[in-house]
Amino acid sequence: MTSYTLSDLIIYPIKSLAGIHLPHWQVTATSLQYDRQWMLVDNQGQFLSQRRLPKMALINTAITTEQLILSAPQQENLVLSLAPTGGDVVVSTIWHDQCAARSVSSDADQWFSDFLETDCRLVYLPDDVIRPVDTQYAEATDQVGFADGFPFLIIAESSLTSLNQAMQLDLSMNRFRPNLVIAGCESYAEDSWREIRIGDIDFKLPKPCSRCAIPTIDPETAHTGKEPLTTLNRLRKWQNKVYFGQNAIHNKSGSLSVGDKVHIILTGEKQPPL
Repeated sequence: MTSYTLSDLIIYPIKSLAGIHLPHWQVTATSLQYDRQWMLVDNQGQFLSQRRLPKMALINTAITTEQLILSAPQQENLVLSLAPTGGDVVVSTIWHDQCAARSVSSDADQWFSDFLETDCRLVYLPDDVIRPVDTQYAEATDQVGFADGFPFLIIAESSLTSLNQAMQLDLSMNRFRPNLVIAGCESYAEDSWREIRIGDIDFKLPKPCSRCAIPTIDPETAHTGKEPLTTLNRLRKWQNKVYFGQNAIHNKSGSLSVGDKVHIILTGEKQPPL
């Protein structure tokens, strides 16, 4: 059984804001603990992301044992509890799904609305609200937080190296927003992985990740460019979409650490078939 290494572990507590790199973290039923547990929505309950508001990239997140801390240019820090309770029910839409999310606070709403210069609300996913993964790709018991559709996104370090070489650039992995980064394998090796084990947690990789415009946004400046989509369109296009990374579903809760061995259990035809 071939083995590689988990080289980075990232959570994104609030959907589409900056992530947090961690050396060790717990895995829950929905994903890495606190990953995409919060989300910004507009007045219609539609989720907000950098696709619509690139400035979201400039909001940084930090975490303590009890608090989530948000920081942004020219703003005082916003401190939130990691264990929110109560709040109004806000029916929130993520792509084709609707969830009975709950509001966090009017202070949080104002903080984000001021910085983003648009009316929005911060909501969280209560523990008793289950959002299932699409059963076309998952078991009926699989669930996810406010991520686009799957609990994890996996990318190999070498895949970004190969893409950067093709672009003659040095874009950071942060643009692609993975949860798990794998070292030691060939570029795009993840395209053929179907089942892997990291530490003692098994993952199925049922579907490649199609990419939107978010990777074109510089996370340091929120400015939008043409890459990497121009090069992905040339090298990684299939059925009118471009792909980079693999979505994944885990089989149980537990914990992961940077340095964990990654064992490839099952491989198959490349997805996408490039």
